[in-house]
Amino acid sequence: MSSVADNLARVRERVAKACASAGRPESSVTLVAVSKLKPAALIREAYAAGQRDFGENYAQELRDKAEELKDLDGLRWHAIGSLQTNKVKYVARVAHAFHALERMDVATELSKRRTGSPPLPCYVELNLGGEDTKHGLTPDALGGFLSQVRELPNLQVVGLMALPPPTDDVARMREGFARLRELAATHALTALSMGTTHDFEQAILEGATAVRVGTAIFGERA
Repeated sequence: MSSVADNLARVRERVAKACASAGRPESSVTLVAVSKLKPAALIREAYAAGQRDFGENYAQELRDKAEELKDLDGLRWHAIGSLQTNKVKYVARVAHAFHALERMDVATELSKRRTGSPPLPCYVELNLGGEDTKHGLTPDALGGFLSQVRELPNLQVVGLMALPPPTDDVARMREGFARLRELAATHALTALSMGTTHDFEQAILEGATAVRVGTAIFGERA
């Protein structure tokens, strides 16, 4: 097997163990392989090893890779980065899900552009730690935002996404993920996009339904 296939097998094993520890079926977690800034050839390797869900941060890169890899049947693209309105058309056209919804103008444009396809599943991004370097709504703004987005056609808000403040303290990791889970439950949302290479096992223990893993599969980015 290639190194990508080897890495993917190890990550899947870790996902399975975390699910078992949480008393959940492995099928309850979608592993999104974050392929941003990685060549299409590595995506093909992961696809050959059975991976189908891939995450891209940049809309134009998503557009280009979707075209280059359109021969791969069943490949599902997840747009996971913040989005400008002039790039919405690329996500609306090819994404299986959007994990970073935080602005009404983007939501409105996505709704307008998402035609001829099933409604686009969206995760609303929250900034739980109030960090200036991160995107996302404050928890206090979530209710009003959801009310507006739920009125739009062609979009389906399925859950929440957040990158809690980085820490090596497992208890603090889980505290951030637990807070996102509680906010989702308060607003009748069932999906949670949370957890990266650094902390995805703890995210699964706190209810993650999608984890975004890049480095552990594809290696460090240049």
